[in-house]
Amino acid sequence: MARSRIVVGMSGGVDSSVAALLLKREGHDVIGLFMKNWEDDEPEHCPAKQDFMDVLAVAERIGIDVEAVNFSQEYRDRVFRYFLAEYGAGRTPNPDVLCNAEIKFKAFLDHALTLGADSIATGHYARVRTREGVHELLKAHDAAKDQSYFLYRLNQFQLSKTRFPLGDTTKPVVRALAKEAGLPNFAKKDSTGICFIGERPFREFLSRYLPRQPGDMRTPEGRLVGRHEGLMYYTLGQRQGLHIGGPGEPWFVAGKDLARNELIVVQGHEHPLLYRSELAAAELSWISGPPAPGPEYAAKTRYRQADAPCRFRHIDAQRCEIAFARPQWAITPGQSVVIYEGERCLGGGVIA
Repeated sequence: MARSRIVVGMSGGVDSSVAALLLKREGHDVIGLFMKNWEDDEPEHCPAKQDFMDVLAVAERIGIDVEAVNFSQEYRDRVFRYFLAEYGAGRTPNPDVLCNAEIKFKAFLDHALTLGADSIATGHYARVRTREGVHELLKAHDAAKDQSYFLYRLNQFQLSKTRFPLGDTTKPVVRALAKEAGLPNFAKKDSTGICFIGERPFREFLSRYLPRQPGDMRTPEGRLVGRHEGLMYYTLGQRQGLHIGGPGEPWFVAGKDLARNELIVVQGHEHPLLYRSELAAAELSWISGPPAPGPEYAAKTRYRQADAPCRFRHIDAQRCEIAFARPQWAITPGQSVVIYEGERCLGGGVIA
């Protein structure tokens, strides 16, 4: 394999660390890039300093240089502003999708190219395949860790410049490789929470940017059963945090009435109002053109959901409709629907 200069996005976690390790072992000129994308005043929720120290320790162990870069302004302008607007409109956005498209594979890629990179790499569990000049995004071999759902907005240029060294392996193997190589973060817990912002009390965090607007919780028939703290704090299918007493099955969020500032709730996981057979999607993004109408595809409306057989209808450049073979539970506006043909991710859009 020809030696390339590859800039690896390193977060301090074990996945990106092993991605850099594998590329270094292949003989490439590897540079680590640590991205700081959130200017935070609460270090206990966003331990960027510790993460950077972990990156430096890993880089020293495997013998690569590291650069730190601050994309905080790009993150606020391209991701966080959209994130707040969606919550303010009563939807539930997926910041990881936008983070990947706008920061990890745009701002980061642009910067890496100025460093003379031939390509970039990340610790995502996914694969890229090139056939007849077309770059395809494929699911990872490890179905339990596959992250192609979050990458559906990548385009041909981005995929042509991207390597996913972990696409053919599994998480237990990754941790074993890290331990065998003496990487100090081999047992580090996987990060969770809002992309680049970290784990924090979600309602408290969101209320710093959007005003609380409490209102009524009602059944579809109009019966008052409780009070909510603000529609932005709830998502369809949510069970926890409703604090509705009384006998019977658990309560779930089934809808939002924005005009009345009311949260619609129902009892029972299998309540009919929690299921939908069709959806419309906007803000479409296709990896190599929209799917052809006719064949049956598979779609996910949330990460970790099993592939659901569906039919696709293209309306125009920015809108499509998807009909599922079986009703799907808690389809949520603001989340992404991602379409697959076998192991190949075709793209998707934001559920409207």
